[in-house]
Amino acid sequence: MDAAGFRRTGDAFLWLKERLEEVSVEEAEREALFMLAHLEGAGPSELLARLDEPLDVGCIEVLDGWVERRARHEPLQYILGSTEFWSLEFRVTPDVLIPRPETELLVEEGIRFLRDHTGGLVLDLCTGSGCVAVSIARELPEASVLATDVSAAALDIARENARSNDVAERIVFLEGDLFAALEGRGLDASFDLIVSNPPYIASSDVDVLQPEVSLYEPRSALDGGEDGLSFIRRIVEDAPRFLRPGGLLLVEIGNGQAEDVGRLMEGVEGLDGFEVRKDYSGADRVVAARCTRPSQRAAYGL
Repeated sequence: MDAAGFRRTGDAFLWLKERLEEVSVEEAEREALFMLAHLEGAGPSELLARLDEPLDVGCIEVLDGWVERRARHEPLQYILGSTEFWSLEFRVTPDVLIPRPETELLVEEGIRFLRDHTGGLVLDLCTGSGCVAVSIARELPEASVLATDVSAAALDIARENARSNDVAERIVFLEGDLFAALEGRGLDASFDLIVSNPPYIASSDVDVLQPEVSLYEPRSALDGGEDGLSFIRRIVEDAPRFLRPGGLLLVEIGNGQAEDVGRLMEGVEGLDGFEVRKDYSGADRVVAARCTRPSQRAAYGL
């Protein structure tokens, strides 16, 4: 379909879908809908109701440029500059990992725990775009959140997302390598909940991921060391120092890592009751353990 002479939004949608198919985009129809909706300032469902409306012909050149970027495997979310997570809008750039739907389980489990227990001081390690910290803060107005990341550029994006989602006053962002950002702040035994979606891909596997990931997403947010567990190992070892008695540690993991992470948790004094939570595809996705003392045994089903 030739773009010349387009009059309707529907014409542009069909043309865009065909162009994306030509460059081998798997979900061409869905991506065409999201591109056009973003450009028109509408939601996808709203756009579908407007396909017969007149088209701003100036959008064709922009869309054509976006198709060329997708042909080079640049992720749609980076092209549009934003993505949805937990029904909220988050700005994303190549400085941050693109939030995945599977990570919503980390948020869901954290919220469920905090609603059932007194307290609400949360630590989000490897915050990236801030999607987990912001989502928890939005859902629980009584919660206060500290979020750390080693990347100053990522923290700039996270702060922007906190502001745009109206929770900036309840999240403190700190630059540093995991718990190192907390040193000297008197936060030992302070947190009710520690959550993290750390790098957990084995170094040798990063370069063979799909090109949208390996070529564009920050390697520092993906590479978990030789066995994929280097960050998780450090988080598990240090978490009891910063959790309150009865507090919960939640960590996102990769495929096939549950048993290894379980052994790590079981070998750390002060952590007890290791459990695995599966995502909606049935894959092991989040591991949980409580910070215990001899007199305590948990109410989180652990």
